[in-house]
Amino acid sequence: MEMFESILNEISSQVWGPVMLVSLLGIGIYLTLGLKFFTWRKLFLSLRILWQGRTSNQAGDITPLQALMTALSATIGTGNIAGVATAIALGGPGAIFWMWLTALFGMATKYAEAVLAVKYRETDAQGQAIGGPMYYIKNGLHKKWHWLAGLFAFLGAVAAFGIGNMVQANSVVDALDTLFQIPSAYTAVALTIITAIVIFGGIKRIAVVATKLVPFMALAYTACALFIIFSNLTEIPAALSLIIQSAFTETAATGGFAGATIWAAMRYGVARGIFSNEAGLGSAPIAHAAAKTNNPVEQGLIAMLGTFIDTLLVCTMTALVIILSGVWDSGINGAALSTLAFEAGLPNIGSYVVVLGLVVFAFTTLLGWSYYGERCAVYLFGTKIIKFYRILWLCAIPIGAMSKLTLIWLIADILNGLMALPNLIALALLSPLIFKTTRSYIQDHITNNN
Repeated sequence: MEMFESILNEISSQVWGPVMLVSLLGIGIYLTLGLKFFTWRKLFLSLRILWQGRTSNQAGDITPLQALMTALSATIGTGNIAGVATAIALGGPGAIFWMWLTALFGMATKYAEAVLAVKYRETDAQGQAIGGPMYYIKNGLHKKWHWLAGLFAFLGAVAAFGIGNMVQANSVVDALDTLFQIPSAYTAVALTIITAIVIFGGIKRIAVVATKLVPFMALAYTACALFIIFSNLTEIPAALSLIIQSAFTETAATGGFAGATIWAAMRYGVARGIFSNEAGLGSAPIAHAAAKTNNPVEQGLIAMLGTFIDTLLVCTMTALVIILSGVWDSGINGAALSTLAFEAGLPNIGSYVVVLGLVVFAFTTLLGWSYYGERCAVYLFGTKIIKFYRILWLCAIPIGAMSKLTLIWLIADILNGLMALPNLIALALLSPLIFKTTRSYIQDHITNNN
């Protein structure tokens, strides 16, 4: 078993190695340049479109706002709490700079994914809008590339059980057991029942729950983080300076921190940034394809806000709390480091903020990924698979909640990384269409209105 685990670790390191990280960051840079920084220049326009998208009577199943909340439900999670802490613990404060860079260019990637998802979506046998990488590969590329659509769908349907189900269930159980000493079996049963109530209502019920939980928890979490940050207002310039300097110089060993090279800062910053916002992995466009909209560009502008909110806002809040608290070099890693930092800033309250954040974020991630995996399965087997897939999804929750997940995490991590390959190929091949569609929108909706 140890040998098998060692092999999986090696495969995972290769899948998430320099080639993958450079490809994910590279496609974001390429799309940003090709769009002439459209995603940066039109940030305020995207906020206005999002506000207008609270209601819509156009084709689709959920409002554009609900589509964003559903996508955020799957991305705002352990990566924003444990992932940021891990990036700092292994790469030093400089890792945060590379997370920012990944998010800035990842906005173009997420924009492009949603544009293609809406443009090439279909309607399934139940009359629901359905889309994502498998559909824009099938409907947008030559037949010789269609095998990539099936590959993406297979990887997504299987990987969802690990990264989106069992790992999240385990996080919920562990968090509640640690802070409230709630027996794991009780949590596992309750989580399974609540999840069943939501997912058997389909995307519309998932979207409603996500639209209520995600903004509430994200605002509560960032409000507590901002309180700690502004309590250390005079130290903010020094913290930001440390982040930027550490991105380009080695971070010396201090306290329990073992030190980090520039490459380590870059590697862990990019990797954890992508893990957090999922730009380029091809998951979020599955949710955006269900939006009630006839305009791919406008949904793309809404989609890119997911990366902005997830990494540039929530992850930055976590990072600043960890650095300002002075515990970043304690040698502690993961969620424990975030908990220590919040507890230092908000004694007797901080640990509850982190744990409840983990629980809610992990639960919403479980809901969001149930839809992603289901849609991938529908592409392969048709709508007849939906009920069976949902039952399998529910069965996996207590297994994940009660098990040690080292092997499951490794396998899911590998499959999740491999999902990006078909998607990145499609984004590169369809980039001329993305640029053309964007230029047409600018001409018709922006230039002509000025």
